[in-house]
Amino acid sequence: MLILAKAVLALMIGFIISVVFGFLLIPFLKKLKVKQQVSVFLAQKHKDKEGTPTMGGLIFIIPTIVTIMILLLMGKIEFSENLFIVMFVFIGYAILGFIDDFLIIRRHNNEGLTEIQKLFGQLFIALVFFYIFMKSGNEPVLDVHTLGFRIDMGWFYGIFLLFILVASSNAVNLTDGLDGLAGGLSVMTFLAFGLISWNSSWVSGSEDIAVFCFVLVGSLLGFLVYNTHPAKVFMGDTGSLSLGATLASVAIITSHEITLVIVAGVFIIETLVCIIQMISVMYFHKKIFLMAPLHHHFEKLGYKEQDIVKGFWVIGAILSMMAIAFGVWI
Repeated sequence: MLILAKAVLALMIGFIISVVFGFLLIPFLKKLKVKQQVSVFLAQKHKDKEGTPTMGGLIFIIPTIVTIMILLLMGKIEFSENLFIVMFVFIGYAILGFIDDFLIIRRHNNEGLTEIQKLFGQLFIALVFFYIFMKSGNEPVLDVHTLGFRIDMGWFYGIFLLFILVASSNAVNLTDGLDGLAGGLSVMTFLAFGLISWNSSWVSGSEDIAVFCFVLVGSLLGFLVYNTHPAKVFMGDTGSLSLGATLASVAIITSHEITLVIVAGVFIIETLVCIIQMISVMYFHKKIFLMAPLHHHFEKLGYKEQDIVKGFWVIGAILSMMAIAFGVWI
């Protein structure tokens, strides 16, 4: 019962602060003319979204950080190296995404940080992650309890961390193309990993990481108040890069990397569609999908934006339930 009470309280606090903060932030973003630049390929379908404020990821990032700091100061949760890693990745990728969004707005086009600049920033975050992870007594081991195998990766684990962080952050970033899509899916994935973290008793600070996940879920629900169709604000790279990398960091720390593949199934499918489309165009000069990522393919087929989002949410919910069963029960 105490676990349930903590989870509900964390959700409630995150939600209330996020809703209030969003109410104050959106007019401020409009005043600063922090506007979304819609791609020319989507101009006809999404022309009414031109000028919608971006950097809305701040609506769930700042309330989550503030709430966790308050809980730490009040002694409701305990500080641990693993919690610090999750918070560091969460804030680090948010800063990286914020800079990217800022440059896009300043230049009035869709060109922010270069791929090399992004990779350098992500490499720095991964190195700090690896250093603290090893210093806190963790082992560079890929351990899948359910399947019964354990691989000692040694120094290669650092490269593995970078790959997972980059892949996960970019997967959420690619999915963030329709009102409420990435935000709603993130609610389900972090809710699943909150439950998984709470049951990862062998991990130092597992319950505190779970509380972080629940606070973030509440903050994301508050963000969705303003992000569902018709969206009053977009999360931008500020939010999407941070969500993907943080999800990966929680999976790595709790040794549920394989579970991440299940819970983030929609994000992975969206990414695979982009890769398949790119390879097909480059080498065969032919499109397999009408447009990538996958949600835009369904738009081209004539499906309504709201229906696509609802369909993807249903799939995400099913995969999250499967992940909970795989990561906690089985």
